[in-house]
Amino acid sequence: MQLQWHGGAGTLLINGTEYVLKQCHWHSPSEHTINGERFALEAHMVHESQDGKIAVVGIMYKIGRPDSLLASIADHLRQIAGSDERETVVGVIDPRGIKLGSRKYYRYIGSLTTPPCTENVIWTIVRKVRTVTREQVKLLRVAVHDDSGTNARPQQPINLRTIKLYRPDDHNQNP
Repeated sequence: MQLQWHGGAGTLLINGTEYVLKQCHWHSPSEHTINGERFALEAHMVHESQDGKIAVVGIMYKIGRPDSLLASIADHLRQIAGSDERETVVGVIDPRGIKLGSRKYYRYIGSLTTPPCTENVIWTIVRKVRTVTREQVKLLRVAVHDDSGTNARPQQPINLRTIKLYRPDDHNQNP
């Protein structure tokens, strides 16, 4: 399930390169772990530079209070889940509704998690784990129409990648 912004919806600056927000999608359970813990849901905010480089911001969610963005599009998700439609226009969705909750983040160079699994993707994983309800996770899964309990790839080995934790004072290039 994904939200797609035509023409982009804001930018992210990393090491002097500007990346435009193109889409946001969700995986359940999370594809990343923190200290070995996998979470109920993970959002991926996919950005692309003018020369085709990709940067993804990942946000993890545990079961708890409702997520405000998912609550705002719940009717659209129900509409898709109850039909054969694969796409629907949801109108204007402000990406600022996707709450990060923290300026601390992990960063590493990896690959996309879906085919063709493009390499050299800059991953920024927000350190704070947000909350989502079981019903919101279920609604995302039902709307996908694949009758699967998961849409996340298995956990991958680190393969000697360096993962760094950044704090607000460490860098001027926060997500």
